[in-house]
Amino acid sequence: MNFSLPAGILKTGARADARRATPDFIRIDNVVKKFGDSVAVDNVTLSIQKNELFALLGSSGCGKSTLLRILAGFESATSGRVFVDGEDLAALPPYKRPVNMMFQSYALFPHMTVEGNIAFGLKQEGTPKAEIRERVKDALELVQMGRYAQRKPHQLSGGQQQRVALARSLVKRPKLLLLDEPMSALDKQIRHKTQLELVSIIDKVDVTCVMVTHDQEEAMTMASRLAVMSEGKIVQVGTPSEVYEYPNTRFSAQFIGSTNLFDGQVVEDEPDHIYVESPDLAVRMHISHGITGPLGMPVSISIRPERVLVTTAKPEEAIDNYARGEVSNIAYMGSYTLYHVKLPSGKIVVANLSSSRLMREGAPAFGDEVYVSWSASSGTVLTQ
Repeated sequence: MNFSLPAGILKTGARADARRATPDFIRIDNVVKKFGDSVAVDNVTLSIQKNELFALLGSSGCGKSTLLRILAGFESATSGRVFVDGEDLAALPPYKRPVNMMFQSYALFPHMTVEGNIAFGLKQEGTPKAEIRERVKDALELVQMGRYAQRKPHQLSGGQQQRVALARSLVKRPKLLLLDEPMSALDKQIRHKTQLELVSIIDKVDVTCVMVTHDQEEAMTMASRLAVMSEGKIVQVGTPSEVYEYPNTRFSAQFIGSTNLFDGQVVEDEPDHIYVESPDLAVRMHISHGITGPLGMPVSISIRPERVLVTTAKPEEAIDNYARGEVSNIAYMGSYTLYHVKLPSGKIVVANLSSSRLMREGAPAFGDEVYVSWSASSGTVLTQ
Protein backbone atom coordinates (compact mmCIF):
# COMPACT_ATOMS: atom_id res chain seq x y z
CA MET A 1 0.00 0.00 0.00
CA ASN A 2 1.48 3.32 -1.06
CA PHE A 3 -0.40 6.32 0.30
CA SER A 4 1.58 9.29 -0.95
CA LEU A 5 2.52 11.64 1.85
CA PRO A 6 5.45 14.08 1.93
CA ALA A 7 7.07 12.31 4.85
CA GLY A 8 6.17 8.81 3.62
CA ILE A 9 4.31 6.17 5.56
CA LEU A 10 5.16 5.87 9.21
CA LYS A 11 4.85 2.19 10.07
CA THR A 12 3.34 1.12 13.38
CA GLY A 13 6.63 0.07 14.94
CA ALA A 14 8.20 3.46 14.31
CA ARG A 15 5.43 5.49 15.91
CA ALA A 16 6.81 5.30 19.45
CA ASP A 17 10.20 6.63 18.29
CA ALA A 18 8.51 9.50 16.49
CA ARG A 19 6.52 10.40 19.59
CA ARG A 20 9.63 10.44 21.76
CA ALA A 21 11.43 12.65 19.26
CA THR A 22 8.73 15.36 19.22
CA PRO A 23 6.85 15.31 22.53
CA ASP A 24 5.14 18.68 21.99
CA PHE A 25 3.90 18.41 18.42
CA ILE A 26 0.67 20.09 19.59
CA ARG A 27 0.91 22.52 22.47
CA ILE A 28 -2.10 24.19 24.04
CA ASP A 29 -1.04 26.91 26.48
CA ASN A 30 -3.50 28.34 29.02
CA VAL A 31 -6.41 28.42 26.58
CA VAL A 32 -9.61 30.07 27.79
CA LYS A 33 -12.82 30.38 25.79
CA LYS A 34 -15.75 32.45 27.06
CA PHE A 35 -19.20 32.89 25.56
CA GLY A 36 -20.42 35.98 27.38
CA ASP A 37 -20.17 35.19 31.08
CA SER A 38 -20.00 31.44 30.46
CA VAL A 39 -16.58 29.77 30.49
CA ALA A 40 -16.54 26.86 28.02
CA VAL A 41 -12.78 26.14 28.19
CA ASP A 42 -11.12 27.03 31.47
CA ASN A 43 -7.35 27.61 31.32
CA VAL A 44 -6.45 24.38 29.52
CA THR A 45 -2.79 23.46 29.04
CA LEU A 46 -2.02 20.27 27.14
CA SER A 47 0.75 18.65 25.08
CA ILE A 48 0.06 16.04 22.39
CA GLN A 49 2.83 14.01 20.80
CA LYS A 50 3.46 13.44 17.11
CA ASN A 51 1.47 10.56 15.60
CA GLU A 52 -0.63 10.09 18.71
CA LEU A 53 -4.31 9.31 18.54
CA PHE A 54 -5.42 11.47 21.44
CA ALA A 55 -8.98 11.57 22.82
CA LEU A 56 -10.79 14.40 24.58
CA LEU A 57 -13.37 12.62 26.70
CA GLY A 58 -16.21 14.09 28.68
CA SER A 59 -19.96 14.52 28.96
CA SER A 60 -21.96 17.00 26.88
CA GLY A 61 -21.12 20.61 27.66
CA CYS A 62 -17.71 19.90 29.22
CA GLY A 63 -15.81 21.99 26.63
CA LYS A 64 -14.22 19.23 24.55
CA SER A 65 -15.90 20.17 21.25
CA THR A 66 -15.13 23.85 21.80
CA LEU A 67 -11.46 22.98 22.29
CA LEU A 68 -11.52 20.95 19.07
CA ARG A 69 -13.06 23.87 17.18
CA ILE A 70 -10.32 26.16 18.50
CA LEU A 71 -7.73 23.77 17.06
CA ALA A 72 -9.60 23.79 13.74
CA GLY A 73 -9.89 27.58 13.71
CA PHE A 74 -13.70 27.64 13.79
CA GLU A 75 -13.55 29.35 17.20
CA SER A 76 -11.00 31.85 18.52
CA ALA A 77 -9.62 31.47 22.02
CA THR A 78 -10.46 34.30 24.41
CA SER A 79 -6.91 33.96 25.69
CA GLY A 80 -4.03 31.51 25.43
CA ARG A 81 -2.14 30.09 22.45
CA VAL A 82 -2.15 26.96 20.28
CA PHE A 83 0.89 25.59 18.42
CA VAL A 84 1.08 22.77 15.87
CA ASP A 85 4.57 21.60 14.95
CA GLY A 86 5.98 24.79 16.44
CA GLU A 87 3.67 27.09 14.44
CA ASP A 88 1.40 29.53 16.29
CA LEU A 89 -2.07 29.09 14.79
CA ALA A 90 -3.58 32.30 16.17
CA ALA A 91 -3.24 34.34 12.96
CA LEU A 92 -4.13 31.50 10.55
CA PRO A 93 -7.69 31.12 9.23
CA PRO A 94 -9.09 27.56 9.08
CA TYR A 95 -8.30 27.05 5.38
CA LYS A 96 -4.63 27.88 5.89
CA ARG A 97 -4.07 25.64 8.91
CA PRO A 98 -2.31 22.24 8.51
CA VAL A 99 -5.48 20.77 9.98
CA ASN A 100 -8.43 18.81 8.63
CA MET A 101 -11.61 17.97 10.49
CA MET A 102 -13.95 15.02 10.00
CA PHE A 103 -17.42 15.91 11.24
CA GLN A 104 -19.77 13.47 12.92
CA SER A 105 -22.30 13.91 10.09
CA TYR A 106 -19.50 13.19 7.53
CA ALA A 107 -20.80 16.13 5.41
CA LEU A 108 -20.40 14.31 2.09
CA PHE A 109 -21.77 15.98 -1.05
CA PRO A 110 -24.80 13.85 -2.05
CA HIS A 111 -24.58 14.70 -5.76
CA MET A 112 -20.91 13.67 -6.04
CA THR A 113 -19.43 10.21 -6.35
CA VAL A 114 -17.08 8.81 -3.73
CA GLU A 115 -14.18 9.74 -5.99
CA GLY A 116 -15.53 13.26 -6.47
CA ASN A 117 -15.99 13.80 -2.74
CA ILE A 118 -12.41 12.80 -2.02
CA ALA A 119 -11.03 14.94 -4.84
CA PHE A 120 -13.06 18.05 -3.99
CA GLY A 121 -10.59 19.70 -1.62
CA LEU A 122 -7.65 19.09 -3.93
CA LYS A 123 -9.54 20.65 -6.85
CA GLN A 124 -10.34 23.70 -4.72
CA GLU A 125 -6.61 24.12 -4.06
CA GLY A 126 -5.78 23.92 -7.75
CA THR A 127 -3.84 20.67 -7.53
CA PRO A 128 -2.82 19.32 -10.97
CA LYS A 129 -5.25 16.73 -12.38
CA ALA A 130 -2.65 13.97 -12.64
CA GLU A 131 -1.68 14.42 -9.00
CA ILE A 132 -5.33 14.47 -7.94
CA ARG A 133 -5.95 11.14 -9.70
CA GLU A 134 -2.93 9.54 -8.03
CA ARG A 135 -3.68 10.84 -4.55
CA VAL A 136 -7.37 9.93 -4.75
CA LYS A 137 -6.45 6.44 -5.93
CA ASP A 138 -4.06 6.01 -2.99
CA ALA A 139 -6.66 7.33 -0.55
CA LEU A 140 -9.31 4.94 -1.86
CA GLU A 141 -6.87 2.06 -1.52
CA LEU A 142 -5.98 3.09 2.02
CA VAL A 143 -9.62 2.97 3.19
CA GLN A 144 -10.43 -0.06 0.98
CA MET A 145 -13.10 1.79 -0.99
CA GLY A 146 -11.67 1.53 -4.53
CA ARG A 147 -14.52 -0.67 -5.77
CA TYR A 148 -17.05 1.95 -4.66
CA ALA A 149 -15.36 4.94 -6.34
CA GLN A 150 -18.31 5.69 -8.66
CA ARG A 151 -21.08 5.27 -6.08
CA LYS A 152 -22.98 8.15 -4.48
CA PRO A 153 -23.09 8.55 -0.67
CA HIS A 154 -26.71 7.33 -0.41
CA GLN A 155 -25.59 4.00 -1.93
CA LEU A 156 -23.14 3.39 0.93
CA SER A 157 -23.54 2.10 4.48
CA GLY A 158 -22.76 4.33 7.44
CA GLY A 159 -19.38 2.70 7.92
CA GLN A 160 -18.52 3.14 4.24
CA GLN A 161 -19.52 6.80 4.33
CA GLN A 162 -17.23 7.24 7.31
CA ARG A 163 -14.32 5.76 5.36
CA VAL A 164 -14.96 8.17 2.49
CA ALA A 165 -15.02 11.12 4.89
CA LEU A 166 -11.74 9.91 6.40
CA ALA A 167 -10.14 9.53 2.96
CA ARG A 168 -11.27 13.05 2.03
CA SER A 169 -9.60 14.37 5.17
CA LEU A 170 -6.35 12.43 4.71
CA VAL A 171 -5.92 13.09 0.98
CA LYS A 172 -5.04 16.71 1.76
CA ARG A 173 -2.09 15.54 3.86
CA PRO A 174 -2.86 17.40 7.10
CA LYS A 175 -0.42 17.44 9.97
CA LEU A 176 -3.36 17.24 12.36
CA LEU A 177 -6.60 15.30 11.87
CA LEU A 178 -9.57 16.21 14.08
CA LEU A 179 -12.40 13.71 14.62
CA ASP A 180 -15.67 14.99 16.08
CA GLU A 181 -17.64 12.08 17.63
CA PRO A 182 -16.52 9.78 14.76
CA MET A 183 -18.79 6.84 15.67
CA SER A 184 -21.98 8.64 16.71
CA ALA A 185 -23.77 8.02 13.38
CA LEU A 186 -23.09 4.27 13.39
CA ASP A 187 -25.24 1.46 14.75
CA LYS A 188 -23.94 -0.09 17.94
CA GLN A 189 -23.51 -3.48 16.26
CA ILE A 190 -20.82 -2.24 13.84
CA ARG A 191 -19.28 0.44 16.04
CA HIS A 192 -16.56 -1.69 17.64
CA LYS A 193 -15.38 -3.18 14.34
CA THR A 194 -15.27 0.29 12.77
CA GLN A 195 -13.30 1.68 15.71
CA LEU A 196 -10.55 -0.86 15.12
CA GLU A 197 -10.60 -0.25 11.36
CA LEU A 198 -10.28 3.51 11.86
CA VAL A 199 -7.33 3.08 14.23
CA SER A 200 -5.63 0.77 11.72
CA ILE A 201 -6.04 3.27 8.88
CA ILE A 202 -4.78 6.23 10.91
CA ASP A 203 -1.86 4.15 12.16
CA LYS A 204 -0.63 3.69 8.58
CA VAL A 205 -0.18 7.39 7.78
CA ASP A 206 1.97 10.18 9.14
CA VAL A 207 -0.75 12.13 10.93
CA THR A 208 -1.47 13.22 14.48
CA CYS A 209 -5.09 12.74 15.46
CA VAL A 210 -7.27 14.37 18.13
CA MET A 211 -10.76 12.98 18.60
CA VAL A 212 -13.67 14.16 20.71
CA THR A 213 -16.06 11.65 22.24
CA HIS A 214 -18.43 11.25 25.16
CA ASP A 215 -18.21 7.45 24.81
CA GLN A 216 -15.67 6.10 27.29
CA GLU A 217 -15.47 2.71 25.55
CA GLU A 218 -14.68 4.43 22.27
CA ALA A 219 -11.88 6.46 23.87
CA MET A 220 -10.46 3.42 25.66
CA THR A 221 -10.52 1.35 22.44
CA MET A 222 -9.05 3.91 20.06
CA ALA A 223 -6.81 6.36 21.91
CA SER A 224 -3.16 6.00 22.83
CA ARG A 225 -3.75 8.69 25.48
CA LEU A 226 -6.80 10.60 26.62
CA ALA A 227 -7.81 13.65 28.63
CA VAL A 228 -10.89 13.57 30.84
CA MET A 229 -12.68 16.94 30.82
CA SER A 230 -15.28 18.38 33.18
CA GLU A 231 -16.71 21.90 33.30
CA GLY A 232 -14.11 23.25 30.89
CA LYS A 233 -11.13 21.85 32.78
CA ILE A 234 -8.89 18.86 32.18
CA VAL A 235 -9.28 16.55 35.15
CA GLN A 236 -6.77 13.83 34.21
CA VAL A 237 -4.45 12.91 31.34
CA GLY A 238 -2.94 9.47 30.73
CA THR A 239 -3.12 6.23 28.80
CA PRO A 240 -6.46 4.42 28.99
CA SER A 241 -5.03 1.91 31.48
CA GLU A 242 -3.49 4.66 33.65
CA VAL A 243 -6.73 6.62 33.87
CA TYR A 244 -8.79 3.50 34.53
CA GLU A 245 -6.49 1.86 37.07
CA TYR A 246 -5.32 5.04 38.82
CA PRO A 247 -8.06 7.68 38.73
CA ASN A 248 -7.04 10.91 40.45
CA THR A 249 -10.52 12.22 41.34
CA ARG A 250 -13.98 10.92 42.10
CA PHE A 251 -15.10 12.29 38.74
CA SER A 252 -12.48 10.29 36.79
CA ALA A 253 -13.21 7.14 38.78
CA GLN A 254 -16.94 7.36 38.09
CA PHE A 255 -16.75 8.60 34.49
CA ILE A 256 -14.24 6.02 33.22
CA GLY A 257 -15.95 2.68 33.71
CA SER A 258 -17.86 2.01 36.90
CA THR A 259 -16.54 1.87 40.43
CA ASN A 260 -17.46 1.37 44.07
CA LEU A 261 -16.69 4.45 46.17
CA PHE A 262 -16.34 4.23 49.93
CA ASP A 263 -16.10 7.49 51.85
CA GLY A 264 -14.14 7.50 55.08
CA GLN A 265 -11.22 8.97 56.99
CA VAL A 266 -7.58 8.01 57.34
CA VAL A 267 -6.77 6.37 60.69
CA GLU A 268 -3.27 5.13 59.87
CA ASP A 269 -0.83 6.41 57.25
CA GLU A 270 2.49 4.77 56.49
CA PRO A 271 4.74 5.06 53.39
CA ASP A 272 3.56 1.72 52.01
CA HIS A 273 -0.05 1.53 53.23
CA ILE A 274 -2.95 3.30 54.87
CA TYR A 275 -6.00 2.26 56.86
CA VAL A 276 -9.34 3.95 56.36
CA GLU A 277 -12.49 3.71 58.45
CA SER A 278 -15.75 3.98 56.52
CA PRO A 279 -19.27 4.16 57.99
CA ASP A 280 -20.34 1.64 55.33
CA LEU A 281 -18.06 -1.11 56.67
CA ALA A 282 -17.71 -2.82 60.03
CA VAL A 283 -13.97 -3.36 59.42
CA ARG A 284 -11.18 -1.05 58.35
CA MET A 285 -10.09 -0.72 54.75
CA HIS A 286 -6.45 -1.59 54.04
CA ILE A 287 -4.86 0.06 50.96
CA SER A 288 -1.35 -0.91 49.91
CA HIS A 289 -0.05 2.57 49.12
CA GLY A 290 0.48 5.62 51.26
CA ILE A 291 -0.67 9.23 50.86
CA THR A 292 0.47 12.58 52.17
CA GLY A 293 -2.08 13.92 54.59
CA PRO A 294 -3.01 14.17 58.26
CA LEU A 295 -4.82 11.50 60.25
CA GLY A 296 -8.54 12.07 60.10
CA MET A 297 -8.28 13.33 56.54
CA PRO A 298 -11.47 12.61 54.55
CA VAL A 299 -10.88 10.38 51.51
CA SER A 300 -12.76 8.15 49.10
CA ILE A 301 -11.61 4.66 48.14
CA SER A 302 -12.30 3.52 44.56
CA ILE A 303 -12.64 -0.23 43.94
CA ARG A 304 -13.49 -1.45 40.44
CA PRO A 305 -16.28 -4.09 40.22
CA GLU A 306 -13.98 -6.68 38.65
CA ARG A 307 -11.76 -6.48 41.76
CA VAL A 308 -14.60 -7.48 44.08
CA LEU A 309 -15.09 -11.13 45.06
CA VAL A 310 -18.48 -12.51 46.09
CA THR A 311 -18.54 -15.63 48.29
CA THR A 312 -21.13 -17.39 50.38
CA ALA A 313 -18.59 -17.94 53.19
CA LYS A 314 -16.53 -15.33 54.98
CA PRO A 315 -13.05 -15.03 53.37
CA GLU A 316 -10.52 -17.07 55.34
CA GLU A 317 -8.36 -15.07 57.76
CA ALA A 318 -10.00 -11.81 56.61
CA ILE A 319 -9.62 -8.98 59.12
CA ASP A 320 -10.18 -6.07 56.74
CA ASN A 321 -11.51 -5.30 53.23
CA TYR A 322 -14.71 -7.32 53.45
CA ALA A 323 -18.39 -6.90 54.28
CA ARG A 324 -21.50 -9.04 54.66
CA GLY A 325 -24.53 -8.23 52.55
CA GLU A 326 -27.50 -9.50 50.59
CA VAL A 327 -27.74 -10.05 46.83
CA SER A 328 -30.20 -7.39 45.66
CA ASN A 329 -29.84 -7.69 41.89
CA ILE A 330 -28.20 -9.96 39.29
CA ALA A 331 -27.60 -8.99 35.66
CA TYR A 332 -26.33 -11.67 33.28
CA MET A 333 -24.19 -9.98 30.58
CA GLY A 334 -22.89 -13.05 28.76
CA SER A 335 -19.19 -13.44 29.56
CA TYR A 336 -19.69 -11.79 32.95
CA THR A 337 -22.44 -11.33 35.51
CA LEU A 338 -23.04 -8.19 37.56
CA TYR A 339 -23.96 -8.70 41.20
CA HIS A 340 -25.42 -5.94 43.34
CA VAL A 341 -24.88 -6.62 47.03
CA LYS A 342 -26.68 -4.47 49.61
CA LEU A 343 -24.73 -3.86 52.82
CA PRO A 344 -26.38 -3.29 56.22
CA SER A 345 -25.64 0.45 55.81
CA GLY A 346 -27.74 0.48 52.64
CA LYS A 347 -24.78 0.91 50.33
CA ILE A 348 -24.79 -1.14 47.13
CA VAL A 349 -21.53 -2.85 46.14
CA VAL A 350 -21.25 -3.90 42.49
CA ALA A 351 -19.17 -6.94 41.54
CA ASN A 352 -18.27 -8.08 38.02
CA LEU A 353 -17.90 -11.88 38.10
CA SER A 354 -16.90 -14.34 35.39
CA SER A 355 -19.99 -16.22 34.20
CA SER A 356 -17.99 -19.35 33.38
CA ARG A 357 -16.52 -19.41 36.88
CA LEU A 358 -19.98 -19.01 38.41
CA MET A 359 -21.20 -21.96 36.35
CA ARG A 360 -18.32 -24.11 37.64
CA GLU A 361 -18.40 -23.06 41.28
CA GLY A 362 -22.06 -22.19 41.78
CA ALA A 363 -23.73 -18.78 41.61
CA PRO A 364 -25.35 -17.04 44.59
CA ALA A 365 -29.04 -16.35 44.03
CA PHE A 366 -31.20 -13.28 44.58
CA GLY A 367 -31.69 -12.67 48.30
CA ASP A 368 -28.73 -14.84 49.38
CA GLU A 369 -26.48 -13.66 52.18
CA VAL A 370 -22.96 -13.27 50.80
CA TYR A 371 -19.62 -11.66 51.54
CA VAL A 372 -17.88 -9.13 49.31
CA SER A 373 -14.12 -8.75 49.62
CA TRP A 374 -11.10 -7.29 47.81
CA SER A 375 -7.33 -7.17 48.14
CA ALA A 376 -5.32 -4.30 49.59
CA SER A 377 -3.89 -3.56 46.14
CA SER A 378 -7.35 -3.15 44.61
CA GLY A 379 -8.18 0.19 46.19
CA THR A 380 -7.20 3.66 44.99
CA VAL A 381 -7.25 6.56 47.43
CA LEU A 382 -8.97 9.70 46.13
CA THR A 383 -8.56 12.98 47.99
CA GLN A 384 -10.84 15.09 45.77
